[in-house]
Parts: sequence; C-alpha cells; structure tokens
Amino acid sequence: MKTESMFQERLKRHHDELRWLYMELYNNSDMFAELCQQLHDYALKRDPELISLDEEREQNPGWFRGNDMLGMMLYIDNFAGNLAGVKEKLAYLSSCNVNCIHLMPFLESPKGRSDGGYAVADFRKVQPELGTMEELFALSQACHKRKINLCMDFVMNHTSEDHPWAKKAREGDGEYMSRYFFYDDPSIPEQYDRTVPQVFPTTAPGNFTYLEEMGYYVMTTFYPYQWDLNYRNPRVFNEMMYNFLYLANQGMDIIRIDAVPYIWKELGTDCRNRKQVHTIVRMMRMICEIVCPGVLLLGEVVMEPAKVAPYFGTVEKPECHMLYNVTTMATTWHTVASRDVRLLKKQMDIVNGLPKEYLFLNYLRCHDDIGWGLDYGTLSGWGMGEVEHKRFLNQYFTGRYAGSVSRGELYNDDPVTQDARFCGTTASMCGLESALYERDVEKLIAAITLDLMLHAYMLTQSGIPMLYSGDEIGQLNDYTYKENENKRQDSRYIHRGEFPWDLAEKRNKKGTHQALIFHGLSRLEKIRRERSVFRSDAAIYTYDVKDQGLLAILRENEEERFIAIFNFSDQERTAWMEESGDWTNLWTGTPIKMVDVLLPAHDFVWASRSKN
Repeated sequence: MKTESMFQERLKRHHDELRWLYMELYNNSDMFAELCQQLHDYALKRDPELISLDEEREQNPGWFRGNDMLGMMLYIDNFAGNLAGVKEKLAYLSSCNVNCIHLMPFLESPKGRSDGGYAVADFRKVQPELGTMEELFALSQACHKRKINLCMDFVMNHTSEDHPWAKKAREGDGEYMSRYFFYDDPSIPEQYDRTVPQVFPTTAPGNFTYLEEMGYYVMTTFYPYQWDLNYRNPRVFNEMMYNFLYLANQGMDIIRIDAVPYIWKELGTDCRNRKQVHTIVRMMRMICEIVCPGVLLLGEVVMEPAKVAPYFGTVEKPECHMLYNVTTMATTWHTVASRDVRLLKKQMDIVNGLPKEYLFLNYLRCHDDIGWGLDYGTLSGWGMGEVEHKRFLNQYFTGRYAGSVSRGELYNDDPVTQDARFCGTTASMCGLESALYERDVEKLIAAITLDLMLHAYMLTQSGIPMLYSGDEIGQLNDYTYKENENKRQDSRYIHRGEFPWDLAEKRNKKGTHQALIFHGLSRLEKIRRERSVFRSDAAIYTYDVKDQGLLAILRENEEERFIAIFNFSDQERTAWMEESGDWTNLWTGTPIKMVDVLLPAHDFVWASRSKN
C-alpha cells in the first residue's frame, strides 16, 4: 500500500504537465492512458531495496553532487570477462576510490554489426557471453552494499537491424515500418541529405540505406545496420519508455541517454536539437521522478558547454541531471599539443558562469575517439586555421610531429578533406608508450608527470570526474585489435584493450609506473574528497597568471581559498601572481609562497589557505 500511495502522490505531482506535453506531441489520449498504467505497473514491480533508495534520495536530492563522487567507465568483457567477474572485482574498484561504475554497452547486439554495443537487438537481454539480467541485478545489489552507483547506456535514437521491430519492418509489416523512417521515393532521402550532416562521412556516408529486397530506403544516421527510430509515432515513445523503466528496475542509478540530440527528425532541418527533443527529455525526467526518483539522467550531447546547457532544462522544469563535458575534453588535448591555454581558459570561464545547478561530467579519455570540434572562430583569430590545426593535432598525437611523444591512430581519416579523429589511451598520449619503447627513464618520468598533472586538472574542474578503466595504472594502446576481423576496421579498439591484471598487480610495487600513477591518483582523490572547497557549491574561477602556457583555477568557500596552477608547457614557467598568507602545497604537503610561482614542465600546484 505504501508503494501505491507514493506512486499516486508522485503521479499527481507531474500528471498535468506530463499529459499536456504528451498531448501536444502526440494528441493521443488512449496512448497516454496506456503510458500511465504502465508507469503504475513498473513502480509496483520495483524491488523493495530500490524503493527505499528512492525515498532516501528524494530526501537528499543533491546526493550525487558531493566531492566524493568519482566514476569509472569500463567494458565488462575487457575488465573482468562478464558481469559475475565485475562483481568479484568490486574490491579493486573500491581501492580506486570509485563509487560510480559506468558499464559500457552490454545489451544484446549482433556480432560484427554492433558499433561497440550501440546497435541494440534486444533491450531486455544481456549479451549472452556477458551474463544475464539476473546477474546484472545481482551486481547492482552488490554495488549498493558498497555504496557504488551503477550507470548504463540507453540507446534511444536507433535499434539494430536485428531488433524484432526491424525484422518485422523488413518483412513489410506497416505497423513496424512506421516505427522507423521508410521511403520508396528516393527524392525524400535526397531532400534530407541536403540539410542533414553526415556523422561518419568516410565509413558510413549518407543518412539512408537502400534495402534492395524491399525497394525502400531506411534512415540510418550512424551505420547502415542502425535504423533510426521514429519518435513521431507515440508507440515508439511508449515502448522505449517501458524498456527504459525495465532497465531502471534492474538497479541502475544513472542512465546515460545516448545521442539524444538526434532523436527527432524533421525534413528541411539538420535533424539535431529540435524543440521536440527537449519535450521528450522533459517527459523522461518526469517519468523517472514518478517511477524511480533515485535514478539520474546523464545526457550525451556533443557540443560546447554553452550550447549543451539547454539539456539541463530549467530549475522549474529540469531535463537531464548531468551532461558530458565533451568539448572541454577535446580542448584539453588541443592545449597539451599547442601549449596554449587561452581557449581552455575561455571555455572554463563559460562553464563556471553557468548556474550551479548545472552539473557536468568531466573526463580526459573515454571509450570514443577524440573529434577536433574546437572553437575555430576563436582559434583562427590566433593564427590557428581549422584545416591546418586539425592536421597538426593529428600529426602531433600520432607521433608524426617533431618533438611529439604521443602515440595513437586516426579514426575516420578522410583522404579528401584530410579531416580525422584520434584514438589512444591517456598514458600513450602522454608519452608513456614511447618512453617505455625507447627505455628512456627521463622521458618516462616526464610522461608520468604530465599524466598526473592532467588528472589533477580534471579533479579540479567543476563537476564529477570520470576515469577511463586502465588510466589508473597507465594502460597503453592495444594494437592487437588488428588481429580481430570484427574490430580491425575500427581504430577505437586501440584504447578498448583488455585490462592488464598482471600489470595492475605492479601498482603496489614501489618504483613502477603503475605504482606512481595509481598512488599519485589516490592521493589526489583523497585530497579532493576531504576538502570542502571541492564541493559543487564552492565558487570557481580561472585566475590570470599572465602566461599562455599556464592555467590557474581558483576555488573558494567560507572556509578555504584554493589555487591550482597547471603547466601545459614542456618548459619551466612562472605564474606571475602575489597572494598573501600562509599557503600549503596539498600535493607535497609543504608550505609554499604564492608569489611568482615557478613550475617545472608539465608540473602543477594545488595550494590551499585557510580563512579561519
């Protein structure tokens, strides 16, 4: 009875707005009534422990905003073989100070046509070799006992061509064809192509795939085997929400909605960021708050921070709880290569100027490539033209630029435009791979210094830091993907290698690079966790130290003044500044005078002064 009354109370709170938005989009009262009934059913099916967690989090709605939040992205098979294996490795993850695990795509998808798991054939089945839904629920229970949150991907824009809906559509069933975008008139796809940018112009050109056996074109924004869903059809929205709630009920704490800007298609537009997308995300937020209020929405929106901000919604009508800070990640590596912090500083000023309610998820590397979608309007004013600068960045990070220590490979290299994206692990990009290959101790120390500096910088940013599995021990590029016929065409697998448990054992062996990185990160994470100045409500600004190679960040609250300085140059630099008082370098534990601070190449300072 308690669950029933809680559901009715939450539904009453949101019913009118939810109905208004639904009817505005679909004008179908029967489908809305069905949706409400299903929300009721999923709420009552929710596990008692999850219901208790929902109540606890409703009482503390900012539970995920603490300075103790630290995430890690990992592939189940690469990390521990399967879901049961991940459960057995939770002690290791706890030793990494991680309290949020993002499981990369694990739902059933066809071999060789999975796009790394983003071509889902069944939203209610785990890939057989990874385990079962029962094992996923068992993992979530084990995580919750350790106060670890679990995150997964929900692929909204498309299904695999092997999904039951797609199979029925391919057979000519009109009900299921209406769940996708099918056209027998080639002029309509041609009209779309005039205004819709291509996502993968080299490996998957165009936005449609012709199905010869049917005589129809089907919209495939990403790859030919990923068919775009038609959210103009209320049946699609309803059924996808039932899949969403089914997955939430397996014990997920955070659900990442993949490629969300793409989900509403409109002829004559670029089919990105349409206003109807925000209606759908707002409805998803309310559905969460009605059925599973302890679950957070994490939006994947690949644009600069000022343009992704609308996906937070408003304080009165919120959409996503968190968003990825994709552009800052790419700009960070631009800064490493150019040794010029101006663009990074400009973007951080924009982020820091947004409302405190907006929470970004920050990372150095993730499962994906790095696209150089930088602010070329600004860069060109500083003499960095788009074509030349992209070429420079790709030459730099592949190690083909004089003086570069980075190693990696290009992705979607276009021989005509000479545009490409980049793939590689953090450690290999920092020079660890080349230093070990050359057996150069000096270069090895320099690579570790850069690696730790970048992680310290990420931990200083406003938001939640996310590690990529393997970065905590300096995992290198894995070139064995070229031996696998299902992976060799996709260079992103270079940084999706199997986790080296043999090398991880060296993290406690003094003097190894694994130990230096692992324990260096642990120290940084401990400092962040214990200092109130790292909380999300602290004031945060960039600090001008009059050197284009240095980025300085000021954090401040009533108790503490904290200044971090990061040297993105490969030369010794001076931070021109004058701060009075007694300061402590938190990284070294020693006193420091914050007057014209000298920083060695790629070094950093975390300095603090008490206000009491």
